[in-house]
This record gives sequence, structure tokens and C-alpha cells, in this order.
Amino acid sequence: MTSISRRTLMGSIVALSLFGGATSALAADKILASVPGLTFPFFVHMMNAFKAEIAKQGYEAIESDGQVSSPKQTADVEAAITQGVKGIVISPNEVDAMAPALEQAVEAGVPVVTVDRRVPSVEGILAHIGADNVKGGEAQGTLIKQMFPDGATIVNLQGQSGASPAIDRNKGLHNVLDGDDKYKIVFEQTAGFDRAKGLAVTEAALAGMAEPPKVIVAANDDMALGAMEAVKARGLSGIAIIGFDALPEAIAQVRDGGLTATIEQFPGQQSSLGVQTLTAFLKDGTKPAEKVLLITPVAVTKDNLNIAERLGEVK
Repeated sequence: MTSISRRTLMGSIVALSLFGGATSALAADKILASVPGLTFPFFVHMMNAFKAEIAKQGYEAIESDGQVSSPKQTADVEAAITQGVKGIVISPNEVDAMAPALEQAVEAGVPVVTVDRRVPSVEGILAHIGADNVKGGEAQGTLIKQMFPDGATIVNLQGQSGASPAIDRNKGLHNVLDGDDKYKIVFEQTAGFDRAKGLAVTEAALAGMAEPPKVIVAANDDMALGAMEAVKARGLSGIAIIGFDALPEAIAQVRDGGLTATIEQFPGQQSSLGVQTLTAFLKDGTKPAEKVLLITPVAVTKDNLNIAERLGEVK
């Protein structure tokens, strides 16, 4: 079987799943909402915001769980195109791997809005709504310098390889810390945006150090929460742990002292704006004033918990 026929077959199978088995069903009033993986609380929140805003705008959402698999997310997009969805709002699993599918959508005349993760290689995407992840990483670095003006040793837990937020957050952190000899990143490695991997990688890092670091900085809250467990298991104290995403559990840990800070990037706002941008175009052809809209992330500490988007979900 050729690669083309395998892809076609996968698209047909996914179409059966996405559209309840009726591959001939019309999808003219439907919008595909796709996220990298619903095993991540961040993307569950994003999907909920997508679906709420899509319903508010008078459309029906088709939910696509990428299952942290670019082939799966690609098949979902291809199936939606085949079924004639009116538009696609998507946070791509991997920006390069998802480019061909999004280019296919654009060529088919299906408007696409990307959220959180941008795919700049594809011309014709209607808009991108996201956080300025470089500035988010810079906010982490700036906070480290504010907390430790005399310098610090740092463990850096990087995000999923190939994901633009991971790349940009890491870049921002290095923008602030590189070139200042007082701040030494003594260990950095990807932990895949995953809590269990955050725990395991932190355990390995701490096991190889004569002295614990002053700071553990992570590219998302799941990894930071995993790192927190590793630190607790070793009976260590005084290590500043900084996450990213402002998940309710992370906000609670900032409040209670388990985490030092998290970075709020307002994903619900991103998702709602993404759907609003798409539906404005669908309804009357309105194009966004800016093709790329980036929200500036903010560090959340005990002192400003009130700015967290999901504070109301904290128990």
C-alpha cells in the first residue's frame, strides 16, 4: 500500500470517528476544534473554551484530540476537510509536522486559525492567536534575577521537542540569563511537557549534583509539579520552582508554597479570540486587523494570584 493510500485510509477511518460514522453527513455548520492532546490539563481547558465560544457563535464544534500524535491530528484535519467543515481552529501538535495538513486546508478553501502554536511556514492561514512565549520565558528569567540578585544555579526542564512554545520559552529564558556569569544553568533537558517525565528528569538531575540548585524552572506546570514531587521526595527545601501555564493545581501550589511562581498566558482568552476571529470571517468575510496577535504572559506569585485566569477553579 502506498503512503498516499494509507493516508487516505486513515482519513476515512477518522472521518467515521469524527462524524459519528456518517461520512456523507454535511458539516457546513461545523468547526473543527483540535488540540495536541487531551491528556494535558492545559489543552482540556483550551478545548472547553473552544467549544463554548463555537456554540456561542452559533456553530457546532467537532472535537479533535490529537493524542500527542501529529499523524492522528493530521488525519483529523484531513477528515474534516473531506466533510466540508466551515473552518478549523487548531493548536498544532508539532508546527512542522502539521504544516502539510494545514496547507491542504488552506488550498481547499477552509479558513484556519492557529492558537497557542504558530505555523509560519504555511501562507494563507487566516490568523494566529497566542501568547508571546519568548516573553513568557523572559518573565521566568527576570523573576529568577529578581529573587536571586547575587546569582543562582538553575535546572531547566524544557518542553516537548519540536513544539514552538517549548522552543520560544527556552529562548526567552536564555535571552535573560545568558551572558551573566552569576546565573548558571547546571542542567537542562526536555521532559516533554509531562509530569511523570518532569519527576524522573528532576530526580536524575538532583542525583548527579553535589549541591541542590537554587532554582528549577520548567516550560509548563505539569513538569514543575513533577519536579516539586522529586524535591519533596529528597527532603529538600528552599529550591524555587517556577512553572508555566497557571493551571489551577499550580495556582494552588503557588498559594500554598509548593511552587514559587507560574506564568499566566491566558489560554481561555486565546481560544475565545481564535474562534471569534474565525467566525467573524465566516459570517461576513471580516479579516483580522492583525494576522498575528500575541498576548504578553505574566508571572503569577503569591502577591498577584488574583490575575490568574483560572483562579476560580482552585480548591
